[in-house]
Amino acid sequence: MSKKAQVVAIYSVVTGLSLAMIIYFISLGKQVPTADLPIVSDAGKEDVVMMFPIEKDIDLTNQEGEAVKLSDIKGEVTLIAEFFAVCPHCAVRNGKELVEIYKQFGDHPEFRIVCISVDPEVDQVEQLKSYGDSLGADPRNWWFVRGESDEVVHDYLENTLKFFKIKKWRNPVDIASNGRYSHDMGFMLVNRDFEVIGKWPLVDARSDEAVERDPGLYGKLKLEMYDRIREELDNQ
Repeated sequence: MSKKAQVVAIYSVVTGLSLAMIIYFISLGKQVPTADLPIVSDAGKEDVVMMFPIEKDIDLTNQEGEAVKLSDIKGEVTLIAEFFAVCPHCAVRNGKELVEIYKQFGDHPEFRIVCISVDPEVDQVEQLKSYGDSLGADPRNWWFVRGESDEVVHDYLENTLKFFKIKKWRNPVDIASNGRYSHDMGFMLVNRDFEVIGKWPLVDARSDEAVERDPGLYGKLKLEMYDRIREELDNQ
């Protein structure tokens, strides 16, 4: 078996486990675990408001196999998040948050969520669709998308959208437990004019480190993000 085939085989098994974890935590409605999971360097950072235009576009494919561009979201209020199908932290941490956000705002005709895979070489349309289905995502306003290659997507996410740098795991043990990449878990808000207007590290604010420093930070950031989404949706 080739090296690539081995990776795909391993990922197929982990994908199933990840999806099962999503369903488990969402159905039980429990607080997702935060111990023993890596956090980004800005954990608990409160200064998350920013404002810059998205100056470049990117070609993508969504979970329906449709060719789309990120610029297609112009005219909508959009929440953007990074993910990949076998990322256990996406499954048990961001998955629950995204479902709550979708339930709150998904009925608004100008709201959208876009989840961009940081591992497009493995995350094909089949994986995107399975992941989206597990979260109850309607492809009409919640996209799971992949780009042309890891290199192209990483460059766009880091240099155009200003997400934190994506780290590639080298140790086989790390890969087996975390997938190939460590990535930014923040939620980025884009307004109707294709401008980034905020980013909220909710997952980091739930970490043991952040809770010890400021027990109320998660609640404050979540309220701030929800209020900003409402404000933008009301801003016709």
